[in-house]
Amino acid sequence: MKVVLFCGGLGLRLRDYADHIPKPMVTIGYRPILWHVMKYFAHFGHRDFILCLGYRGDLIKQYFLDYNECLSNDFVLSEGGRSVKLVNSDIHDWNITFADTGVRSNIGQRLLAVQQYLADEELFLANYSDGVIDLDFQTYLDFARQRDKIATFVSVKPNASYHIAKTDANGLVTGIEEVTQAGIRINAGFFVLKKDIFRHLQPGEELVVEPFQRLIRDQQLAAYEYDGFFAAMDTFKDKQQLDSLYESGQPPWEVWRGQHDQAAYSAHRELLAAQQAAKRAAE
Repeated sequence: MKVVLFCGGLGLRLRDYADHIPKPMVTIGYRPILWHVMKYFAHFGHRDFILCLGYRGDLIKQYFLDYNECLSNDFVLSEGGRSVKLVNSDIHDWNITFADTGVRSNIGQRLLAVQQYLADEELFLANYSDGVIDLDFQTYLDFARQRDKIATFVSVKPNASYHIAKTDANGLVTGIEEVTQAGIRINAGFFVLKKDIFRHLQPGEELVVEPFQRLIRDQQLAAYEYDGFFAAMDTFKDKQQLDSLYESGQPPWEVWRGQHDQAAYSAHRELLAAQQAAKRAAE
């Protein structure tokens, strides 16, 4: 299933940190947040990506053109550097379409710009490129298929630290509570879309404004409520928090670091040990 990723925003609230790189290229650890998002989808078997490029899209293209698997994975160097064997790999089976969708385009315009690459897709995925989550995506995808709506998205509780105040007509406060306790849910993205979405999306429209209002009217919009980990990188403070989680060694969104990876690593180590033992025996 193809995955459309919106990568063209200016990232204005991060400009003090990264004035000349697109927001998706801001790093968590030593990899761009875009890589983390793509790795998440690839873990669940969705490795055909369409990147909707805009501001400094050339840097995103260059990152993948220069991509070196050895810099992102464990590897074994032997024979004085003549032999390099990867212990694991990541993007070798990814298919990535790089599409220029305009510097100032909104999300709806970017989606329309890549419609040609989705001509054969009855159902496809789409997402922002600045948010990470620990959601079991297959469970969510099953939910979306069962609801059978034109559009489905993940809704989460806001993780901001501000309070909501209620006042009367005279400005007297009648209530105040933390936003996380106010029963409010926000759109986290992670869209599952039918190709019929293009019948509801007109040029210039923002995806979640006019088109979603039409879908609500037609009872064709569903939301999957999720209360697990979700974080978006909107500000430098958000970046610091994500870096801190990454440095802890157990970032919750890295769902791919499971038993499968450990088994593959152990199998490779056992094979390498057997090869070395056979070489020693031959000598």
